[in-house]
Amino acid sequence: MTELLKTSLHNEHVKLGAKMVPFGGWDMPVQYTSVKDEVLAVRQKVGVFDVSHMGEFFIEGVDAEKFADYLVTNDILSAPQGKAIYSPLCRENGTVVDDLIVYKLHPGRVLVCVNASNIDKDFEWMNSHHKGFDCVFTDKSGAFSLLALQGPEAFSTLKPLLKDLPDIEYYSVYETSFGNHPVIIARTGYTGEDGFEIFGSHIAIKEMWQMFMEKKVTPCGLAARDVLRLEVCYPLYGHELNDEINPFDAGLGWTVKLTKTNFIGKSALESKKAKYKTVKLTLDKGIPRENYPVLDGQGTVIGTVTSGTMSVITGKGIAFARIEIEKAPKDEVFNVDIRQKAYPAQLTKKPFVTGGHK
Repeated sequence: MTELLKTSLHNEHVKLGAKMVPFGGWDMPVQYTSVKDEVLAVRQKVGVFDVSHMGEFFIEGVDAEKFADYLVTNDILSAPQGKAIYSPLCRENGTVVDDLIVYKLHPGRVLVCVNASNIDKDFEWMNSHHKGFDCVFTDKSGAFSLLALQGPEAFSTLKPLLKDLPDIEYYSVYETSFGNHPVIIARTGYTGEDGFEIFGSHIAIKEMWQMFMEKKVTPCGLAARDVLRLEVCYPLYGHELNDEINPFDAGLGWTVKLTKTNFIGKSALESKKAKYKTVKLTLDKGIPRENYPVLDGQGTVIGTVTSGTMSVITGKGIAFARIEIEKAPKDEVFNVDIRQKAYPAQLTKKPFVTGGHK
C-alpha cells in the first residue's frame, strides 16, 4: 500500500486534534470540531484551510501566455495582467482532463494551480503539448504550500500580516512578501465568500498558519470545504467533471471561448452538443449522496447525483445531478432515490446559498 503524502502542516493538524483521512493520495484533515461550526465560521467570520496538496505549475518565457491560452478553453490572452482565470483543460476530443485556475502574474510568468489528484496526469498532458512554444514549463508543486483564508473577515485578518496588500479585485493575483518570504496572494477560493489563497514556501506558510491560529482564525477541514462549495454551486473534478464528459455537459459552456484562434479540443467542441445537463436540486427531506439515482415523476431513472449533502445554511438536502438531456422531464418534476424510496426534489435555478465574495 502506498504511503500517504503529508503537507507541511500535517503535525499542526494532528496537534489540533483534526480527524485525518486519505484524500487524493494525501493524509488530510476532514474536520476539527464540527462541520457546522467550520461552515458557519467561513460564512460569518473567517476560516482557514490547508490546501497544500494542490499542484503548482509555472510557465515562464516569451510565449508563457500563448502556451497557457492554447492549453485551456477559456481566454487567457485577453485577460489583463494580474488576473486569475478559471478554465477546464480538455483533450482533443473535448473531454475534460481537469479544471484549474491560470494566474497571470506578470508578462512572461504564469502560474497554473491544478487539483491534487491530477498533478502528474495534468503535467504530463500539458508537457506533451509544449513543443513549439518559447517558454519553460515546470512543476513546482513540491516547493509550495497553500492556504485558503476564507470569509467576510479575510481581508482584515490578512492585511496586518502583509502591510502593502491592496484591496485587490475578486479573481486577481498579487505578488508580495510575508516577512522575508515571497508569497503569491490570489483573491480566489472555493467557498463563495471573500477570501484569499496564499502560495508560499513551506516555512512561510507554517509561520502564517501559526499567526492565524494566534488570531483565533477557525481551522477548517475538507468536509466543511465540500459543503461550502456545494452550497454556492461550484463544481468538483471527479464529481461534476470527469474524463468522459465535456464542459458543455457540466454546465461550463461559458468557459469555452470558441472565438479563440486555437486551443486543444477546439474542433471537437465546435461540433459537440451536450449529452447531459447539470441541475441543482433541493430536498426538504432526505440527504442526497453521490451516485444516488435521480428519477422523473413516473419513477424512470434519468440521471445520478454527482455531489450531495445537507446544507448547513438552508438546513435542506442539496445536490448537483447529471441528467440525460433526452430524458429531462418537461414538467421539471424530480425525485432522488434514497435507499429504494423516492424523495421529492425541487429544481433550483440559482445557487443554494449566495456567497459574499467581492
